[in-house]
Amino acid sequence: MSWLRHLRWKLFVSHLSILVIGIIVLLATAHFLAGTQLVPEPPLSLGQSASETGQVASTEQSPLALSQQERFQSVVDQGLLISAFAALGAAVLVSLFVSRRIVEPLQELTFTSQRLARGHYHERTITRSDDELADLSQSINQLAEALEQTEQRRLALLADVAHELRTPLTTIEGYMEGLIDGVIAPEEHIFAMIQQEAARLKWLIEEMALLSRAEAGQLRVMPRPMAFSTIAQHVMAQFQPQFNNKGVALITSLPPDLPDIVADPDRLEQILINLLSNALRYTPTQGSVTIAAEAHDFFVQISVRDTGIGIPAEHLPQIFERFYRVDKSRARQSGGTGIGLTITRHLVYAQGGEIWADSAGAGQGSTFFITLPVHDTVAAAA
Repeated sequence: MSWLRHLRWKLFVSHLSILVIGIIVLLATAHFLAGTQLVPEPPLSLGQSASETGQVASTEQSPLALSQQERFQSVVDQGLLISAFAALGAAVLVSLFVSRRIVEPLQELTFTSQRLARGHYHERTITRSDDELADLSQSINQLAEALEQTEQRRLALLADVAHELRTPLTTIEGYMEGLIDGVIAPEEHIFAMIQQEAARLKWLIEEMALLSRAEAGQLRVMPRPMAFSTIAQHVMAQFQPQFNNKGVALITSLPPDLPDIVADPDRLEQILINLLSNALRYTPTQGSVTIAAEAHDFFVQISVRDTGIGIPAEHLPQIFERFYRVDKSRARQSGGTGIGLTITRHLVYAQGGEIWADSAGAGQGSTFFITLPVHDTVAAAA
């Protein structure tokens, strides 16, 4: 019976069982004792009239009537005591059963949660039932698995960030020592290289700080009506030299009648910068990156499509997770930290939009889609 899978019905049945057992024992005991201890009152003798009997009863109770009353009271007392002890025994048995089926799994779940709180993310619970406790156990196991994966990515991030920080720091330290010792001549390109490495350090620190604010829900967003083409042209002007240096074509496909969207210009620019940087990083020479947009009834869908290395299907659901990178070795060589897409997702969500990715597979390129609300829709709703 499926309804017995729920704890509330199991507890109800256990309490009802105790009550039924007590009633049955009480009835059986009363019936047994009544048949053995209560004897019927002897009939009147032929020489004794009813008036004499009533006269005697009115003056004082007979010893036989008193004995019958005491026997009845004794039967009631014994029946109640026996049924009470029977109900108590049933309660003990049912409590032991319930404690084994409910309390012990709860204690195990408590122990597992305490172990997880102390950082032992490999702990798992064992499901021995099919009720709500099994659902809770499965939820805790899913939480533990998610925490374990997050911890692994956190450790990988710390190692990657340490590697990324160590490289520019080592470069800056080496050149500064050479300048101080006079081994390296103080030329302009040396100072430019030191400045470039310092800027890389600053970028890493800013990315980590931005991720921290994004996950804490402290991103300040000020949406307002704006034309997407204006932001797209501004970002393209910034990236055009980088695309030209690598030999990758940067293309736009924007309809002239594209409606205004409601977005924060600074945040939208940051979103496009992250997506274009990611596309340029993974698109080889002679490839192309296309920024496109199309209007729908309530939103504008923006896409950034590249002809790069693509994303395998099994990695698509995780690419927006923090610290997640499809190819760690390639990302390390190109300077990726695995948090750019996570920041982008938070920026899109903060503006009431959606973001997702699509790819036909490895070597087939990838496309990132963004939806942002149309200005007229928001104004009508207001």
